[in-house]
Amino acid sequence: MNSVKNWAYRNLKGDPVIWFIVLIFSLFSIMVVYSATGSLAYKMMGGNTEYYLIKHSVLVLVSLVAIWLAHRLDYRYYSKVSKLVLWLCVPLLLFTWVFGTNINEASRWLTIPVINQAFQPSDLAKLALLVTLASMLSKRQKSIDDFQKAIVPMLFWIGLICGLIALTNFSSAILLFLTCMLVLFIGRVPVKYLAMLVLICSAFGSVAFMVGQRGGTAMSRVEDFINDDTPYQAKQAYIAIASGGVIGKGPGQSDQRNFLPHPYSDFIYAIVLEEYGLIGGIVILFLYLALLYRGMKAAEDNDRAYGGLLSAGLSFALVMQALVNMGVAVGLGPVTGLTLPFISMGGTSQLFAGIALGIILSVSRGERGNLGGTIGNQYKEAA
Repeated sequence: MNSVKNWAYRNLKGDPVIWFIVLIFSLFSIMVVYSATGSLAYKMMGGNTEYYLIKHSVLVLVSLVAIWLAHRLDYRYYSKVSKLVLWLCVPLLLFTWVFGTNINEASRWLTIPVINQAFQPSDLAKLALLVTLASMLSKRQKSIDDFQKAIVPMLFWIGLICGLIALTNFSSAILLFLTCMLVLFIGRVPVKYLAMLVLICSAFGSVAFMVGQRGGTAMSRVEDFINDDTPYQAKQAYIAIASGGVIGKGPGQSDQRNFLPHPYSDFIYAIVLEEYGLIGGIVILFLYLALLYRGMKAAEDNDRAYGGLLSAGLSFALVMQALVNMGVAVGLGPVTGLTLPFISMGGTSQLFAGIALGIILSVSRGERGNLGGTIGNQYKEAA
């Protein structure tokens, strides 16, 4: 026991509460995904019910490694590469829209050669935008009222990236836009400029709605929700939730996994409520809120504007997506297709969520050493 504590003390730096939440989510994710995919694996993999269990367990392990590697790096380094990554994401998003792998009438994926793994450039773009936005805001705190020099570049990048993502994924684009609005508000950007951002993103969104792939789908889902026309997947989710009751049916006892589309990703929270009941659902909700609190605590404790804005932005992004996913499952919003971070079965989305959490842990860990010469001093002054 002492050797485990010593190893954890040496290797797991940063907020211990966040690490605890990560480990709970990882173990719980493996259990729920195994339950949600058992029948699917039996049908699709010739009776091999452990296929998706093994695949997802490897992805969870890779995500944990990503968290560990990301948290070991001084968070100030991320601002040095984020702008370059953001420039790279622009052609990547356009290329994906035109030539990407089409799944469910949306070209959101690029297939990486050799390893044959699907990759969503939008996940990379969201992370790069939030890191860049935190960096730009921190450097402009003394000139935040200078519209042309301080505000325009940030509005441009937010509008462009959100617009490009909206070409294939409206819900992710809207969630990213709202997260950016929160970061700008925390960063003391005047409200009149926030209103201007709404207009800019509305313009980009209108273009994406007309020429993109998911405009019609997004509109029909909103209309169904307003008109109380419950789609099939939502009905199956409600049945799962109702049958779960207060204490649930027990691990692996879900019946609706055989009827609910994507029970391992979009609607995994319905499976959680069916098997673990209202109590299990509240525990998961509490853990996400605790994650948000600890992320904001790291932002508050950091003495640099950049670290605070970075931790706040990434925390909001992860937890807001979780709240939207859970809200959809219980009927509080239209179907979106957003996964439940750290619990849903995923690929690169899980990897980038891990990197984001690793950066939050790096912020909670604090600044370490000097970034090196003049460059390090410039970053300290800017942040």
